Amino acid sequence: MYKLVTVKDTVRVPPTMFGKKIDESVIEVLRQKYENRIDTDHGVVLAISKVSEIGPGRIIPGDGAVYHDLAFEALTFQPRLHETFMGKVSEIAQFGAFIRMGPMDGLVHVSQVTDDFISYNEKTGTLSGKESGKVLKEGDQVRAKVVTISMKPVITDSKIGLTMRQPGLGKIEWIDNEKKGGPKAKKLVKKTKEEKAEEKEKKGSE
Repeated sequence: MYKLVTVKDTVRVPPTMFGKKIDESVIEVLRQKYENRIDTDHGVVLAISKVSEIGPGRIIPGDGAVYHDLAFEALTFQPRLHETFMGKVSEIAQFGAFIRMGPMDGLVHVSQVTDDFISYNEKTGTLSGKESGKVLKEGDQVRAKVVTISMKPVITDSKIGLTMRQPGLGKIEWIDNEKKGGPKAKKLVKKTKEEKAEEKEKKGSE
Protein backbone atom coordinates (compact mmCIF):
# COMPACT_ATOMS: atom_id res chain seq x y z
CA MET A 1 0.00 0.00 0.00
CA TYR A 2 2.83 2.40 0.82
CA LYS A 3 5.49 3.17 -1.75
CA LEU A 4 8.09 5.77 -2.66
CA VAL A 5 7.67 7.07 -6.22
CA THR A 6 9.51 9.49 -8.46
CA VAL A 7 7.32 12.06 -10.23
CA LYS A 8 8.17 14.61 -12.91
CA ASP A 9 6.26 17.88 -13.12
CA THR A 10 6.49 21.59 -13.93
CA VAL A 11 5.86 23.98 -11.06
CA ARG A 12 5.08 27.66 -10.98
CA VAL A 13 7.06 29.65 -8.42
CA PRO A 14 5.29 32.99 -7.76
CA PRO A 15 7.18 36.28 -7.28
CA THR A 16 6.35 36.23 -3.54
CA MET A 17 8.81 33.33 -3.17
CA PHE A 18 11.72 34.86 -5.06
CA GLY A 19 13.45 35.77 -1.79
CA LYS A 20 13.77 32.09 -0.79
CA LYS A 21 16.20 29.46 -2.01
CA ILE A 22 14.87 27.73 -5.12
CA ASP A 23 14.76 24.26 -3.50
CA GLU A 24 12.75 25.63 -0.55
CA SER A 25 10.33 27.37 -2.91
CA VAL A 26 9.62 24.33 -5.10
CA ILE A 27 9.18 22.05 -2.07
CA GLU A 28 6.58 24.45 -0.66
CA VAL A 29 4.76 24.66 -4.00
CA LEU A 30 4.80 20.87 -4.41
CA ARG A 31 3.43 20.29 -0.91
CA GLN A 32 0.55 22.67 -1.52
CA LYS A 33 -0.21 20.99 -4.85
CA TYR A 34 0.17 17.30 -3.95
CA GLU A 35 0.09 16.45 -0.24
CA ASN A 36 -3.15 14.91 1.08
CA ARG A 37 -4.54 14.75 -2.44
CA ILE A 38 -5.14 11.78 -4.71
CA ASP A 39 -2.98 11.35 -7.79
CA THR A 40 -4.59 9.19 -10.51
CA ASP A 41 -1.39 7.19 -11.03
CA HIS A 42 0.00 6.88 -7.52
CA GLY A 43 -2.90 7.19 -5.07
CA VAL A 44 -2.86 9.40 -1.97
CA VAL A 45 0.27 11.56 -1.76
CA LEU A 46 1.26 11.60 1.92
CA ALA A 47 4.51 13.59 1.79
CA ILE A 48 7.05 15.08 -0.58
CA SER A 49 10.36 13.65 0.60
CA LYS A 50 12.86 15.46 -1.63
CA VAL A 51 13.40 17.16 -4.99
CA SER A 52 16.01 15.31 -7.03
CA GLU A 53 16.18 17.56 -10.12
CA ILE A 54 15.36 21.22 -10.76
CA GLY A 55 15.63 22.53 -14.30
CA PRO A 56 16.40 26.13 -15.31
CA GLY A 57 13.62 28.67 -14.77
CA ARG A 58 11.42 29.90 -17.60
CA ILE A 59 9.41 33.12 -17.71
CA ILE A 60 6.17 33.33 -19.66
CA PRO A 61 5.30 36.78 -21.07
CA GLY A 62 2.55 38.40 -19.02
CA ASP A 63 3.22 36.17 -15.99
CA GLY A 64 5.67 37.33 -13.36
CA ALA A 65 6.28 33.77 -12.04
CA VAL A 66 9.13 31.40 -12.91
CA TYR A 67 8.45 27.87 -14.18
CA HIS A 68 10.76 24.93 -13.41
CA ASP A 69 10.74 21.37 -14.76
CA LEU A 70 11.68 19.05 -11.93
CA ALA A 71 11.62 15.53 -10.51
CA PHE A 72 10.75 14.72 -6.90
CA GLU A 73 10.19 11.76 -4.61
CA ALA A 74 6.87 11.27 -2.82
CA LEU A 75 5.56 8.83 -0.24
CA THR A 76 2.20 7.54 -1.45
CA PHE A 77 -0.59 5.23 -0.32
CA GLN A 78 -2.50 3.19 -2.88
CA PRO A 79 -4.75 0.25 -1.93
CA ARG A 80 -4.72 -2.74 -4.28
CA LEU A 81 -7.44 -5.29 -4.99
CA HIS A 82 -7.10 -8.50 -2.93
CA GLU A 83 -4.41 -6.93 -0.75
CA THR A 84 -4.61 -7.78 2.97
CA PHE A 85 -3.66 -5.34 5.71
CA MET A 86 -3.82 -4.69 9.44
CA GLY A 87 -6.14 -1.89 10.56
CA LYS A 88 -8.17 -0.52 13.46
CA VAL A 89 -11.94 -0.19 13.70
CA SER A 90 -12.61 3.56 13.59
CA GLU A 91 -16.42 3.46 13.68
CA ILE A 92 -19.28 0.98 14.04
CA ALA A 93 -22.53 1.55 12.17
CA GLN A 94 -25.70 -0.46 11.64
CA PHE A 95 -24.57 -1.40 8.13
CA GLY A 96 -20.99 -2.34 9.01
CA ALA A 97 -17.62 -1.29 10.40
CA PHE A 98 -15.19 1.36 9.13
CA ILE A 99 -11.56 0.27 9.25
CA ARG A 100 -8.74 2.80 9.34
CA MET A 101 -6.19 1.92 6.65
CA GLY A 102 -3.44 4.51 6.45
CA PRO A 103 -4.97 7.89 5.54
CA MET A 104 -8.32 6.36 4.52
CA ASP A 105 -11.20 4.33 5.94
CA GLY A 106 -12.49 1.16 4.31
CA LEU A 107 -15.93 -0.33 4.94
CA VAL A 108 -16.64 -3.90 6.01
CA HIS A 109 -20.34 -4.42 5.34
CA VAL A 110 -22.20 -6.49 7.95
CA SER A 111 -22.43 -9.30 5.40
CA GLN A 112 -18.63 -9.40 5.22
CA VAL A 113 -17.75 -9.38 8.94
CA THR A 114 -18.08 -13.16 9.54
CA ASP A 115 -20.06 -16.13 8.21
CA ASP A 116 -22.39 -15.65 11.19
CA PHE A 117 -25.59 -13.59 11.35
CA ILE A 118 -24.53 -10.14 12.57
CA SER A 119 -26.65 -7.79 14.68
CA TYR A 120 -26.00 -4.17 15.64
CA ASN A 121 -26.31 -2.94 19.23
CA GLU A 122 -26.82 0.83 19.22
CA LYS A 123 -26.36 1.18 22.98
CA THR A 124 -22.95 -0.51 23.08
CA GLY A 125 -21.93 0.47 19.55
CA THR A 126 -20.99 -3.09 18.64
CA LEU A 127 -21.59 -5.74 16.01
CA SER A 128 -22.06 -9.27 17.33
CA GLY A 129 -22.50 -12.75 15.87
CA LYS A 130 -25.69 -14.60 16.78
CA GLU A 131 -24.19 -18.12 16.81
CA SER A 132 -20.51 -17.45 17.52
CA GLY A 133 -20.85 -14.66 20.09
CA LYS A 134 -18.05 -12.74 18.38
CA VAL A 135 -18.12 -9.00 19.11
CA LEU A 136 -16.59 -6.20 17.05
CA LYS A 137 -16.21 -2.72 18.53
CA GLU A 138 -14.42 0.56 17.94
CA GLY A 139 -10.68 0.31 18.55
CA ASP A 140 -10.40 -3.41 17.69
CA GLN A 141 -7.41 -4.47 15.60
CA VAL A 142 -8.40 -6.48 12.51
CA ARG A 143 -6.96 -8.05 9.39
CA ALA A 144 -9.03 -7.36 6.26
CA LYS A 145 -8.83 -7.76 2.50
CA VAL A 146 -9.60 -5.14 -0.16
CA VAL A 147 -12.42 -6.27 -2.48
CA THR A 148 -13.57 -3.04 -4.17
CA ILE A 149 -11.86 0.29 -4.89
CA SER A 150 -13.34 3.59 -6.07
CA MET A 151 -10.73 6.36 -5.90
CA LYS A 152 -11.86 9.96 -6.39
CA PRO A 153 -9.82 13.22 -6.48
CA VAL A 154 -10.96 13.95 -2.91
CA ILE A 155 -10.08 11.40 -0.19
CA THR A 156 -13.46 11.66 1.55
CA ASP A 157 -15.26 10.86 -1.72
CA SER A 158 -13.26 7.66 -2.28
CA LYS A 159 -14.70 4.28 -1.25
CA ILE A 160 -12.85 1.10 -0.29
CA GLY A 161 -14.81 -2.14 0.23
CA LEU A 162 -13.35 -4.78 2.57
CA THR A 163 -14.04 -8.34 3.69
CA MET A 164 -13.13 -10.29 6.84
CA ARG A 165 -14.99 -13.53 6.04
CA GLN A 166 -12.10 -15.50 4.54
CA PRO A 167 -9.71 -17.71 6.56
CA GLY A 168 -6.98 -15.74 8.35
CA LEU A 169 -9.05 -12.55 8.36
CA GLY A 170 -11.07 -10.82 11.07
CA LYS A 171 -10.48 -9.47 14.55
CA ILE A 172 -7.02 -10.44 15.77
CA GLU A 173 -8.41 -12.19 18.86
CA TRP A 174 -10.66 -14.32 16.62
CA ILE A 175 -7.73 -15.34 14.43
CA ASP A 176 -5.50 -16.17 17.42
CA ASN A 177 -8.28 -18.19 19.05
CA GLU A 178 -8.82 -20.26 15.92
CA LYS A 179 -5.07 -20.91 15.58
CA LYS A 180 -5.09 -22.28 19.14
CA GLY A 181 -7.96 -24.60 18.27
CA GLY A 182 -10.65 -22.57 19.99
CA PRO A 183 -14.31 -22.54 18.93
CA LYS A 184 -14.96 -21.21 15.48
CA ALA A 185 -17.99 -19.33 14.30
CA LYS A 186 -20.80 -21.69 13.47
CA LYS A 187 -22.12 -21.33 9.96
CA LEU A 188 -25.82 -20.67 9.64
CA VAL A 189 -27.43 -23.48 7.67
CA LYS A 190 -30.72 -22.93 5.93
CA LYS A 191 -33.08 -25.86 6.40
CA THR A 192 -34.62 -27.45 3.33
CA LYS A 193 -38.39 -27.76 2.95
CA GLU A 194 -38.10 -31.50 3.63
CA GLU A 195 -36.16 -30.93 6.87
CA LYS A 196 -38.71 -28.37 8.04
CA ALA A 197 -41.57 -30.79 7.28
CA GLU A 198 -39.85 -33.62 9.17
CA GLU A 199 -39.23 -31.36 12.15
CA LYS A 200 -42.88 -30.23 12.18
CA GLU A 201 -44.10 -33.85 11.94
CA LYS A 202 -41.79 -34.88 14.77
CA LYS A 203 -43.10 -32.13 17.06
CA GLY A 204 -46.69 -33.10 16.22
CA SER A 205 -46.16 -36.73 17.21
CA GLU A 206 -44.72 -35.83 20.63
